[in-house]
Amino acid sequence: MDLGLLFGFLGTWALVAWALFSGSGGNIGMYVDIPSVVIVCGASMTIVFFCFPAANVKNIIGASKKAFFWKSGSIEKLIEDMVSYAEIARRDGILSLEATCKEIEDPFVVQGIQMAVDGTDPELIEQIMINDLDTLVERHETSKGLWEAINKYAPAMGMIGTLVGLVAMLADLSDPSAIGAGLAVALLTTMYGAMVSNMLAGPMADRLGRRSAEEVMYKTIIVKGVMSIQSGDNPRVVEQKLRTFLPPAMRPAADEDAA
Repeated sequence: MDLGLLFGFLGTWALVAWALFSGSGGNIGMYVDIPSVVIVCGASMTIVFFCFPAANVKNIIGASKKAFFWKSGSIEKLIEDMVSYAEIARRDGILSLEATCKEIEDPFVVQGIQMAVDGTDPELIEQIMINDLDTLVERHETSKGLWEAINKYAPAMGMIGTLVGLVAMLADLSDPSAIGAGLAVALLTTMYGAMVSNMLAGPMADRLGRRSAEEVMYKTIIVKGVMSIQSGDNPRVVEQKLRTFLPPAMRPAADEDAA
């Protein structure tokens, strides 16, 4: 699990809870209104069903686990592995990588190297791997889009709930002393909408977007490495090609001088 994400998520909600507790003099129950929760959370989710196919919405929990539990592999380790595969192919021939595939854990790497070993046309190898990558991006965009929809509509549902409460309050002004309490309850839906949007949905969408970018870059390096190995590039050339994906500070001194 990403401890930074967990700290940020729990810390944000804990700070807001502390502020609510302090602001209410310990009577935090004044910030609880079930109908307001139903309007904001319930309506936001039903709108998501309106925006996306049911199959996509059902997968939102599983896809969102990536924000907490998915960890990108080390890019430096990946580059070292790809260079070692290039050295084996250079020394013993590309067919020798068939035995190496049995020791590789990443199925995307195995897929690419196996196609190269089988003598598949280079353009076809690249096309197949890029298609897989495009499909991955599409799945990620759908998962991110679900949270972006909640982020977009939750505040609007909060405002609608507030308007509903205001109409109900203004429809009965027989007791002026109840106006303040009625207004406070009406405003709770706006607060709930802002909290769901800015403390859950928005950050989750941003996190999934960053996770997607990390995974796409990781797999792009694999594609470039496989194509370079297939074309018979010198292992040094393979390394130089792949290290262009690293930040300048992480590149060898020779690469930085060349840049």
